[in-house]
Amino acid sequence: MNFKVDKFVLAIIGVVIFAYVYPDFGNGTLPLDTLSSIGVSLIFFFYGLKLSPKQIKEGLQNWKLHIIVQASTFILFPLLVLSAYPFIPKSSQTLWLGFLFLSALPSTVSSSVVMVSIAKGNIPAAIFNASISGLIGIVLTPLWMSAFLSQTSTDYNLIEVYQKLLLEILIPIILGIGLQRFLGKYAQIYSKQLTLFDKSVILLIIYKSFSRSFLNKVFNNVDTLDLILIFCLAVILFYIVYFVIGVITKQLSFNTEDTITAQYCGTKKSLVHGTVFSKILFQNASFLGIILLPLMMFHAFQILAISVMASKQSRRN
Repeated sequence: MNFKVDKFVLAIIGVVIFAYVYPDFGNGTLPLDTLSSIGVSLIFFFYGLKLSPKQIKEGLQNWKLHIIVQASTFILFPLLVLSAYPFIPKSSQTLWLGFLFLSALPSTVSSSVVMVSIAKGNIPAAIFNASISGLIGIVLTPLWMSAFLSQTSTDYNLIEVYQKLLLEILIPIILGIGLQRFLGKYAQIYSKQLTLFDKSVILLIIYKSFSRSFLNKVFNNVDTLDLILIFCLAVILFYIVYFVIGVITKQLSFNTEDTITAQYCGTKKSLVHGTVFSKILFQNASFLGIILLPLMMFHAFQILAISVMASKQSRRN
């Protein structure tokens, strides 16, 4: 079987290297903060344009599947990470916070639907769950993070966070949904261009996050063994959730299509929401690069793992 390395993963690695070599690129000449804020609002405006109220309404019927996907995304993941908190030394609490942030994020949209389609799963249910997950995350992700971020040196005000989420994310989504009947067809026609725009904004936020961390020498205490450990923990977290969902769907006598959708959507975490939410939740803190490390490693692995699984599932009769 031939595997292609995801170009976006390579682009992320390239941006991190660029941030290391040129951490002050554009400093004082390019309004990176303003550009990223505008970019974030546009991402979610286009996201709203792509949301089909009809598909969401039709998707409500398979409620058991939806509950499992959303519960694994917003309850199972965080509880697994929280269970490790008593065993985490103080020196590693920032990395643990990165895993908690990863665990509290919503599921992906495009990749979940694509992989479910390849594996011949329940595509309408995948579209519904991936779409609704992002909306739920606007409320639940900050709540999961609030108790621990308030204990850090970051100025964390939950009301202020929700105000920013409202202005930069929720209002653009609502506006996009409102204009969906007029502009939705153009969002589909130019889907590839919009995806490229989304990725460009994400790369900009990643550059900002890592350049600030490099300038503040945050990574001085992170060595190669730490990176390997982070990746291994991300892999373990993925497979625990994948296995638990499999057990639950078996107990509920789900058919193959619904099981595929539950496992593929319930184990995915959105890099788009992660980079955007990190910008708002962590107020551009100096340690933001470390916070994003578990998410980026998880993102790279989930693409590889689900791609392999989807390829195998596609060959069944």
